[in-house]
Amino acid sequence: MIPRLVVAAASSGAGKTTIATGLMAALAGRGLAVSPHKVGPDYIDPGYHALATGLPGRNLDPFLVGEERVAPLFRHGARGADVAVVEGVMGLFDGAVGQGDFASTAHVARLLRAPVVLIVDCASAGRSIAAAVHGFLTFDPGGHGPVWIGGVVLNRVGSDRHEEICRAAMAELGVPVLGVVRRHEEVATPSRHLGLIPVAERRPDALRAVRRLGAIVEGSCDLDALLALARTAPALDGPAWAPEDEVARSAGNPVVAVAGGPAFTFGYAEQSELLEAAGATVVPFDPLRDEALPPGARALVIGGGFPEMYAADLGGNKPLMAEIAGFAGPVYAECAGMLYLARELDGTPMCGVLDATAAMTPKLTLGYRRAVAVADSAVARVGERVHGHEFHRTAMTPPRGTTPAWQWSPDGPEGFVHGGVLASYLHLHWAGAPRLPERLVAACA
Repeated sequence: MIPRLVVAAASSGAGKTTIATGLMAALAGRGLAVSPHKVGPDYIDPGYHALATGLPGRNLDPFLVGEERVAPLFRHGARGADVAVVEGVMGLFDGAVGQGDFASTAHVARLLRAPVVLIVDCASAGRSIAAAVHGFLTFDPGGHGPVWIGGVVLNRVGSDRHEEICRAAMAELGVPVLGVVRRHEEVATPSRHLGLIPVAERRPDALRAVRRLGAIVEGSCDLDALLALARTAPALDGPAWAPEDEVARSAGNPVVAVAGGPAFTFGYAEQSELLEAAGATVVPFDPLRDEALPPGARALVIGGGFPEMYAADLGGNKPLMAEIAGFAGPVYAECAGMLYLARELDGTPMCGVLDATAAMTPKLTLGYRRAVAVADSAVARVGERVHGHEFHRTAMTPPRGTTPAWQWSPDGPEGFVHGGVLASYLHLHWAGAPRLPERLVAACA
Protein backbone atom coordinates (compact mmCIF):
# COMPACT_ATOMS: atom_id res chain seq x y z
CA MET A 1 0.00 0.00 0.00
CA ILE A 2 1.37 3.40 -1.01
CA PRO A 3 0.15 6.34 1.13
CA ARG A 4 -0.83 9.09 -1.29
CA LEU A 5 -2.48 12.47 -1.70
CA VAL A 6 -3.68 14.42 -4.72
CA VAL A 7 -3.31 18.20 -4.41
CA ALA A 8 -6.02 19.96 -6.43
CA ALA A 9 -7.71 23.35 -6.74
CA ALA A 10 -10.68 25.10 -8.30
CA SER A 11 -8.54 26.64 -11.05
CA SER A 12 -5.05 27.38 -12.23
CA GLY A 13 -3.32 30.07 -10.19
CA ALA A 14 -4.83 29.00 -6.87
CA GLY A 15 -1.52 27.79 -5.43
CA LYS A 16 -1.31 24.08 -6.36
CA THR A 17 2.35 24.15 -7.39
CA THR A 18 3.35 26.28 -4.42
CA ILE A 19 1.67 24.07 -1.84
CA ALA A 20 2.28 20.70 -3.53
CA THR A 21 6.00 21.45 -3.94
CA GLY A 22 6.19 22.83 -0.41
CA LEU A 23 4.44 19.74 0.94
CA MET A 24 6.89 17.48 -0.87
CA ALA A 25 9.83 19.45 0.55
CA ALA A 26 8.38 19.50 4.06
CA LEU A 27 7.74 15.75 4.10
CA ALA A 28 11.17 15.05 2.64
CA GLY A 29 12.59 17.28 5.38
CA ARG A 30 11.15 14.85 7.90
CA GLY A 31 13.31 12.13 6.38
CA LEU A 32 10.51 10.52 4.36
CA ALA A 33 11.00 9.16 0.86
CA VAL A 34 8.48 11.23 -1.11
CA SER A 35 7.44 10.15 -4.59
CA PRO A 36 6.49 13.22 -6.70
CA HIS A 37 3.91 13.12 -9.49
CA LYS A 38 2.13 15.60 -11.76
CA VAL A 39 -1.21 15.23 -13.54
CA GLY A 40 -1.06 16.19 -17.20
CA PRO A 41 1.70 16.81 -19.74
CA ASP A 42 3.54 19.53 -17.79
CA TYR A 43 7.34 19.27 -18.04
CA ILE A 44 8.34 22.11 -15.72
CA ASP A 45 6.60 21.46 -12.40
CA PRO A 46 8.16 17.96 -12.10
CA GLY A 47 11.60 19.60 -12.09
CA TYR A 48 10.67 21.51 -8.93
CA HIS A 49 9.18 18.34 -7.47
CA ALA A 50 12.44 16.49 -8.11
CA LEU A 51 14.37 19.29 -6.42
CA ALA A 52 12.07 19.03 -3.39
CA THR A 53 12.29 15.25 -3.04
CA GLY A 54 15.48 14.04 -4.68
CA LEU A 55 13.44 11.62 -6.83
CA PRO A 56 12.37 11.98 -10.48
CA GLY A 57 9.13 13.87 -11.00
CA ARG A 58 6.74 11.71 -13.00
CA ASN A 59 3.67 12.60 -15.05
CA LEU A 60 0.34 10.81 -14.93
CA ASP A 61 -1.76 11.56 -18.01
CA PRO A 62 -4.61 9.28 -19.12
CA PHE A 63 -4.79 10.93 -22.54
CA LEU A 64 -1.12 10.42 -23.33
CA VAL A 65 -0.62 6.93 -21.90
CA GLY A 66 -4.13 5.46 -21.60
CA GLU A 67 -6.07 5.33 -18.36
CA GLU A 68 -5.16 1.66 -17.87
CA ARG A 69 -1.49 2.64 -17.43
CA VAL A 70 -1.96 5.44 -14.87
CA ALA A 71 -2.03 3.29 -11.73
CA PRO A 72 0.79 0.97 -12.95
CA LEU A 73 2.98 3.98 -13.81
CA PHE A 74 2.22 5.48 -10.41
CA ARG A 75 3.20 2.24 -8.69
CA HIS A 76 6.39 2.09 -10.73
CA GLY A 77 7.39 5.62 -9.75
CA ALA A 78 6.34 5.30 -6.11
CA ARG A 79 8.01 1.94 -5.48
CA GLY A 80 9.76 2.07 -2.10
CA ALA A 81 8.42 5.52 -1.18
CA ASP A 82 6.95 6.36 2.22
CA VAL A 83 4.34 8.67 0.70
CA ALA A 84 3.40 10.01 -2.74
CA VAL A 85 2.17 13.51 -3.53
CA VAL A 86 0.38 14.10 -6.84
CA GLU A 87 0.00 17.69 -8.03
CA GLY A 88 -3.12 18.25 -10.12
CA VAL A 89 -3.60 20.27 -13.28
CA MET A 90 -5.83 23.34 -13.80
CA GLY A 91 -9.14 22.96 -11.94
CA LEU A 92 -10.11 19.67 -10.34
CA PHE A 93 -12.50 18.65 -13.14
CA ASP A 94 -10.66 20.22 -16.11
CA GLY A 95 -9.41 17.65 -18.61
CA ALA A 96 -9.35 16.96 -22.33
CA VAL A 97 -11.72 19.38 -24.08
CA GLY A 98 -15.04 17.82 -25.01
CA GLN A 99 -14.46 14.64 -22.98
CA GLY A 100 -16.00 15.49 -19.63
CA ASP A 101 -13.40 15.15 -16.92
CA PHE A 102 -11.26 12.65 -18.84
CA ALA A 103 -7.55 13.30 -18.10
CA SER A 104 -8.48 15.71 -15.30
CA THR A 105 -7.17 15.69 -11.76
CA ALA A 106 -10.47 14.14 -10.64
CA HIS A 107 -10.05 11.35 -13.21
CA VAL A 108 -6.52 10.55 -12.01
CA ALA A 109 -7.61 10.70 -8.34
CA ARG A 110 -10.29 8.09 -9.12
CA LEU A 111 -7.81 5.88 -10.97
CA LEU A 112 -5.42 6.08 -8.00
CA ARG A 113 -8.19 5.74 -5.40
CA ALA A 114 -6.53 8.67 -3.65
CA PRO A 115 -7.88 11.34 -1.31
CA VAL A 116 -7.83 14.90 -2.62
CA VAL A 117 -6.55 17.89 -0.69
CA LEU A 118 -8.36 20.89 -2.18
CA ILE A 119 -6.45 24.18 -2.23
CA VAL A 120 -8.94 26.99 -1.63
CA ASP A 121 -7.91 30.47 -2.74
CA CYS A 122 -9.34 32.72 -0.02
CA ALA A 123 -7.82 35.97 -1.28
CA SER A 124 -11.13 37.61 -2.20
CA ALA A 125 -13.69 35.63 -0.20
CA GLY A 126 -14.73 34.64 3.28
CA ARG A 127 -17.72 32.50 4.21
CA SER A 128 -18.56 32.07 0.51
CA ILE A 129 -15.72 29.58 0.16
CA ALA A 130 -18.04 27.03 1.80
CA ALA A 131 -20.43 27.26 -1.16
CA ALA A 132 -17.57 26.71 -3.60
CA VAL A 133 -16.17 23.74 -1.68
CA HIS A 134 -19.69 22.29 -1.34
CA GLY A 135 -19.92 22.31 -5.12
CA PHE A 136 -16.67 20.36 -5.45
CA LEU A 137 -17.86 17.86 -2.85
CA THR A 138 -21.06 17.09 -4.72
CA PHE A 139 -20.31 17.69 -8.43
CA ASP A 140 -20.74 14.42 -10.33
CA PRO A 141 -22.12 14.88 -13.85
CA GLY A 142 -20.39 11.73 -15.10
CA GLY A 143 -22.01 9.46 -12.55
CA HIS A 144 -18.66 8.25 -11.19
CA GLY A 145 -19.51 9.28 -7.62
CA PRO A 146 -18.25 12.44 -5.94
CA VAL A 147 -14.51 12.93 -5.71
CA TRP A 148 -12.99 11.92 -2.38
CA ILE A 149 -12.03 15.28 -0.85
CA GLY A 150 -10.31 14.56 2.43
CA GLY A 151 -9.74 18.16 3.50
CA VAL A 152 -8.75 21.63 2.40
CA VAL A 153 -5.79 23.95 2.66
CA LEU A 154 -6.84 27.59 2.88
CA ASN A 155 -4.45 29.65 0.77
CA ARG A 156 -3.72 33.38 0.58
CA VAL A 157 -5.38 34.11 3.91
CA GLY A 158 -4.81 37.74 4.84
CA SER A 159 -5.25 38.01 8.62
CA ASP A 160 -6.22 36.23 11.83
CA ARG A 161 -9.81 37.46 11.43
CA HIS A 162 -9.90 36.26 7.82
CA GLU A 163 -8.69 32.85 8.99
CA GLU A 164 -11.41 32.67 11.66
CA ILE A 165 -14.12 33.38 9.08
CA CYS A 166 -12.81 30.79 6.64
CA ARG A 167 -12.31 28.12 9.30
CA ALA A 168 -15.83 28.68 10.59
CA ALA A 169 -17.21 28.25 7.07
CA MET A 170 -15.41 24.93 6.68
CA ALA A 171 -16.64 23.81 10.12
CA GLU A 172 -20.23 24.50 8.99
CA LEU A 173 -19.57 22.30 5.98
CA GLY A 174 -17.86 19.59 8.03
CA VAL A 175 -14.66 19.65 5.98
CA PRO A 176 -11.30 19.38 7.82
CA VAL A 177 -8.91 22.30 7.46
CA LEU A 178 -5.46 20.74 6.99
CA GLY A 179 -3.56 23.98 6.67
CA VAL A 180 -3.79 27.76 6.45
CA VAL A 181 -1.21 29.50 4.27
CA ARG A 182 -0.86 33.26 4.51
CA ARG A 183 0.03 35.50 1.59
CA HIS A 184 3.74 35.18 0.79
CA GLU A 185 4.56 37.26 -2.24
CA GLU A 186 8.30 36.69 -1.79
CA VAL A 187 8.03 33.03 -2.77
CA ALA A 188 6.59 33.63 -6.21
CA THR A 189 8.45 31.40 -8.66
CA PRO A 190 10.00 32.93 -11.80
CA SER A 191 7.96 32.43 -14.96
CA ARG A 192 7.96 33.06 -18.67
CA HIS A 193 5.71 32.57 -21.69
CA LEU A 194 5.20 28.81 -21.24
CA GLY A 195 4.97 28.71 -17.45
CA LEU A 196 7.62 28.46 -14.76
CA ILE A 197 11.29 28.75 -15.63
CA PRO A 198 12.75 25.21 -15.62
CA VAL A 199 14.93 24.22 -12.69
CA ALA A 200 17.91 23.54 -14.97
CA GLU A 201 18.01 27.20 -15.99
CA ARG A 202 18.08 28.76 -12.51
CA ARG A 203 18.93 25.96 -10.13
CA PRO A 204 20.27 28.06 -7.20
CA ASP A 205 17.19 30.32 -7.27
CA ALA A 206 14.89 27.32 -7.67
CA LEU A 207 16.52 25.51 -4.76
CA ARG A 208 16.09 28.52 -2.49
CA ALA A 209 12.44 28.85 -3.54
CA VAL A 210 11.75 25.16 -2.88
CA ARG A 211 13.35 25.34 0.56
CA ARG A 212 11.28 28.41 1.36
CA LEU A 213 8.10 26.67 0.21
CA GLY A 214 8.94 23.70 2.40
CA ALA A 215 9.39 25.96 5.41
CA ILE A 216 6.07 27.72 4.74
CA VAL A 217 4.13 24.46 4.44
CA GLU A 218 5.90 23.03 7.50
CA GLY A 219 4.78 26.04 9.52
CA SER A 220 1.29 26.39 8.02
CA CYS A 221 -0.04 22.87 7.47
CA ASP A 222 -0.75 19.92 9.75
CA LEU A 223 1.73 17.43 8.29
CA ASP A 224 0.63 14.69 10.69
CA ALA A 225 -2.99 15.07 9.59
CA LEU A 226 -1.96 15.09 5.93
CA LEU A 227 0.08 11.92 6.40
CA ALA A 228 -2.81 10.28 8.24
CA LEU A 229 -5.11 11.13 5.34
CA ALA A 230 -2.58 9.75 2.83
CA ARG A 231 -2.49 6.48 4.74
CA THR A 232 -6.25 6.00 4.34
CA ALA A 233 -5.79 5.36 0.61
CA PRO A 234 -6.52 1.68 -0.14
CA ALA A 235 -4.19 -0.73 -1.88
CA LEU A 236 -4.05 -0.54 -5.67
CA ASP A 237 -4.72 -3.67 -7.68
CA GLY A 238 -2.38 -5.02 -10.34
CA PRO A 239 1.36 -4.91 -10.97
CA ALA A 240 3.59 -1.89 -11.38
CA TRP A 241 4.54 -0.77 -14.87
CA ALA A 242 7.89 -2.21 -15.97
CA PRO A 243 9.74 -0.85 -19.03
CA GLU A 244 11.25 -4.23 -19.84
CA ASP A 245 7.72 -5.62 -20.30
CA GLU A 246 6.88 -2.94 -22.88
CA VAL A 247 9.69 -3.28 -25.44
CA ALA A 248 11.74 -5.96 -27.17
CA ARG A 249 15.45 -5.75 -26.45
CA SER A 250 17.88 -5.21 -29.32
CA ALA A 251 21.44 -6.49 -29.33
CA GLY A 252 24.56 -4.38 -29.52
CA ASN A 253 23.97 -1.91 -26.67
CA PRO A 254 24.01 1.18 -28.97
CA VAL A 255 24.61 4.63 -27.53
CA VAL A 256 21.57 6.90 -27.78
CA ALA A 257 22.50 10.53 -27.17
CA VAL A 258 19.73 12.56 -25.47
CA ALA A 259 19.91 16.37 -25.54
CA GLY A 260 19.69 18.08 -22.18
CA GLY A 261 20.99 21.15 -20.41
CA PRO A 262 19.12 24.44 -19.96
CA ALA A 263 17.91 24.65 -23.58
CA PHE A 264 16.35 21.18 -23.73
CA THR A 265 14.62 20.46 -20.43
CA PHE A 266 11.38 18.81 -21.59
CA GLY A 267 11.22 15.06 -21.20
CA TYR A 268 9.54 12.29 -19.24
CA ALA A 269 11.45 10.03 -16.85
CA GLU A 270 10.18 6.90 -18.61
CA GLN A 271 11.86 7.94 -21.88
CA SER A 272 15.34 6.86 -20.81
CA GLU A 273 13.97 3.82 -18.98
CA LEU A 274 12.32 2.54 -22.15
CA LEU A 275 15.41 3.21 -24.27
CA GLU A 276 17.55 1.29 -21.78
CA ALA A 277 15.05 -1.56 -21.61
CA ALA A 278 15.23 -1.73 -25.42
CA GLY A 279 18.98 -2.27 -25.15
CA ALA A 280 20.42 1.23 -25.47
CA THR A 281 23.01 3.03 -23.39
CA VAL A 282 21.53 6.49 -22.82
CA VAL A 283 24.10 9.29 -22.68
CA PRO A 284 23.04 12.92 -22.16
CA PHE A 285 24.70 15.82 -23.92
CA ASP A 286 24.29 19.58 -23.65
CA PRO A 287 24.12 21.41 -27.00
CA LEU A 288 25.04 24.64 -25.25
CA ARG A 289 28.38 23.37 -23.99
CA ASP A 290 29.41 20.09 -25.61
CA GLU A 291 31.27 20.55 -28.89
CA ALA A 292 30.82 16.92 -29.90
CA LEU A 293 28.23 14.19 -29.55
CA PRO A 294 28.89 11.43 -27.01
CA PRO A 295 31.47 8.96 -28.37
CA GLY A 296 29.88 6.18 -30.37
CA ALA A 297 26.45 7.82 -30.59
CA ARG A 298 24.21 5.82 -32.95
CA ALA A 299 20.93 7.75 -32.47
CA LEU A 300 19.86 11.19 -31.23
CA VAL A 301 16.84 12.28 -29.20
CA ILE A 302 16.35 16.04 -29.04
CA GLY A 303 13.29 16.98 -27.02
CA GLY A 304 11.52 20.17 -26.07
CA GLY A 305 12.62 23.20 -24.12
CA PHE A 306 13.43 26.85 -24.71
CA PRO A 307 15.99 27.06 -27.50
CA GLU A 308 14.73 30.56 -28.36
CA MET A 309 16.20 31.76 -25.06
CA TYR A 310 19.61 30.36 -26.02
CA ALA A 311 19.64 30.75 -29.79
CA ALA A 312 22.88 32.75 -29.86
CA ASP A 313 24.75 30.23 -27.70
CA LEU A 314 23.34 27.26 -29.60
CA GLY A 315 24.26 28.89 -32.90
CA GLY A 316 27.73 29.64 -31.60
CA ASN A 317 28.47 25.97 -30.98
CA LYS A 318 29.36 25.35 -34.61
CA PRO A 319 31.40 22.13 -34.12
CA LEU A 320 28.41 20.34 -32.58
CA MET A 321 25.97 21.70 -35.17
CA ALA A 322 28.24 20.50 -37.97
CA GLU A 323 28.42 17.02 -36.46
CA ILE A 324 24.63 16.86 -36.10
CA ALA A 325 24.20 18.09 -39.69
CA GLY A 326 26.28 15.15 -40.90
CA PHE A 327 24.92 12.57 -38.45
CA ALA A 328 23.94 9.37 -40.25
CA GLY A 329 21.88 7.61 -37.58
CA PRO A 330 18.20 7.98 -36.64
CA VAL A 331 17.16 11.27 -35.05
CA TYR A 332 13.93 11.89 -33.12
CA ALA A 333 13.13 15.56 -32.40
CA GLU A 334 10.19 17.20 -30.66
CA CYS A 335 9.30 20.90 -30.81
CA ALA A 336 12.49 22.63 -29.59
CA GLY A 337 14.50 19.80 -31.11
CA MET A 338 12.86 20.49 -34.47
CA LEU A 339 13.73 24.21 -34.18
CA TYR A 340 17.34 23.30 -33.46
CA LEU A 341 17.45 21.16 -36.62
CA ALA A 342 16.08 23.98 -38.80
CA ARG A 343 18.20 26.31 -40.95
CA GLU A 344 17.71 29.16 -38.51
CA LEU A 345 15.82 30.23 -35.40
CA ASP A 346 14.84 33.90 -35.20
CA GLY A 347 17.55 34.66 -37.74
CA THR A 348 20.30 32.71 -35.95
CA PRO A 349 21.77 29.81 -37.95
CA MET A 350 20.99 26.39 -36.50
CA CYS A 351 21.96 22.87 -37.63
CA GLY A 352 20.43 23.11 -41.10
CA VAL A 353 19.21 19.52 -41.17
CA LEU A 354 15.69 20.63 -42.10
CA ASP A 355 14.95 22.96 -45.00
CA ALA A 356 12.85 25.33 -42.88
CA THR A 357 13.15 28.36 -40.63
CA ALA A 358 11.68 28.90 -37.15
CA ALA A 359 10.55 32.07 -35.40
CA MET A 360 8.79 33.18 -32.23
CA THR A 361 5.15 34.24 -32.60
CA PRO A 362 2.67 35.98 -30.27
CA LYS A 363 0.32 33.00 -30.47
CA LEU A 364 0.39 30.18 -27.93
CA THR A 365 -0.40 26.80 -29.48
CA LEU A 366 -1.49 24.41 -26.78
CA GLY A 367 -3.57 21.25 -26.54
CA TYR A 368 -3.88 17.50 -26.80
CA ARG A 369 -3.52 15.95 -30.24
CA ARG A 370 -4.63 12.67 -31.80
CA ALA A 371 -2.12 12.09 -34.56
CA VAL A 372 -1.59 9.52 -37.29
CA ALA A 373 1.75 8.88 -38.98
CA VAL A 374 1.63 9.80 -42.67
CA ALA A 375 5.06 8.39 -43.55
CA ASP A 376 7.33 5.58 -42.46
CA SER A 377 10.27 6.73 -40.34
CA ALA A 378 12.86 5.30 -38.00
CA VAL A 379 10.27 5.20 -35.19
CA ALA A 380 6.77 5.28 -36.73
CA ARG A 381 4.85 3.44 -39.44
CA VAL A 382 2.26 4.84 -41.84
CA GLY A 383 -1.18 4.73 -40.27
CA GLU A 384 0.11 4.36 -36.72
CA ARG A 385 -1.95 6.39 -34.25
CA VAL A 386 -0.55 8.17 -31.22
CA HIS A 387 -1.76 10.61 -28.58
CA GLY A 388 0.40 13.67 -27.90
CA HIS A 389 0.26 17.37 -27.16
CA GLU A 390 1.49 20.69 -28.54
CA PHE A 391 2.98 23.46 -26.41
CA HIS A 392 4.82 26.31 -28.16
CA ARG A 393 4.94 29.95 -29.24
CA THR A 394 6.91 29.40 -32.42
CA ALA A 395 6.15 28.62 -36.06
CA MET A 396 8.01 26.72 -38.76
CA THR A 397 8.16 27.95 -42.37
CA PRO A 398 7.19 25.77 -44.13
CA PRO A 399 5.21 23.82 -41.49
CA ARG A 400 5.97 20.51 -43.20
CA GLY A 401 8.63 18.93 -45.33
CA THR A 402 8.35 17.17 -48.68
CA THR A 403 7.57 14.11 -46.56
CA PRO A 404 5.50 15.17 -43.52
CA ALA A 405 5.52 13.27 -40.24
CA TRP A 406 2.05 13.40 -38.68
CA GLN A 407 -1.51 14.45 -39.42
CA TRP A 408 -3.54 15.87 -36.55
CA SER A 409 -5.01 19.06 -37.95
CA PRO A 410 -7.61 19.66 -40.67
CA ASP A 411 -5.12 22.21 -42.02
CA GLY A 412 -2.95 19.38 -43.27
CA PRO A 413 -0.01 17.24 -42.18
CA GLU A 414 2.85 18.66 -40.15
CA GLY A 415 6.44 17.92 -39.34
CA PHE A 416 9.33 16.43 -41.24
CA VAL A 417 10.60 12.98 -42.18
CA HIS A 418 13.97 13.49 -43.81
CA GLY A 419 16.41 10.60 -44.12
CA GLY A 420 16.62 9.14 -40.65
CA VAL A 421 15.06 12.22 -39.02
CA LEU A 422 11.55 12.52 -37.61
CA ALA A 423 10.85 16.04 -36.30
CA SER A 424 7.59 17.76 -35.36
CA TYR A 425 5.82 19.86 -32.76
CA LEU A 426 4.20 16.72 -31.32
CA HIS A 427 5.26 15.82 -27.77
CA LEU A 428 4.79 12.14 -26.94
CA HIS A 429 4.94 10.21 -23.69
CA TRP A 430 6.64 7.01 -24.81
CA ALA A 431 4.96 4.91 -22.12
CA GLY A 432 1.85 5.35 -24.27
CA ALA A 433 3.72 4.47 -27.49
CA PRO A 434 6.50 2.04 -26.51
CA ARG A 435 7.00 0.81 -30.09
CA LEU A 436 8.69 4.14 -30.88
CA PRO A 437 11.71 3.81 -28.56
CA GLU A 438 11.90 0.11 -29.42
CA ARG A 439 12.19 0.94 -33.12
CA LEU A 440 14.64 3.77 -32.50
CA VAL A 441 17.05 1.42 -30.76
CA ALA A 442 16.52 -1.32 -33.35
CA ALA A 443 17.23 1.22 -36.13
CA CYS A 444 20.72 1.77 -34.72
CA ALA A 445 21.69 -1.59 -36.23
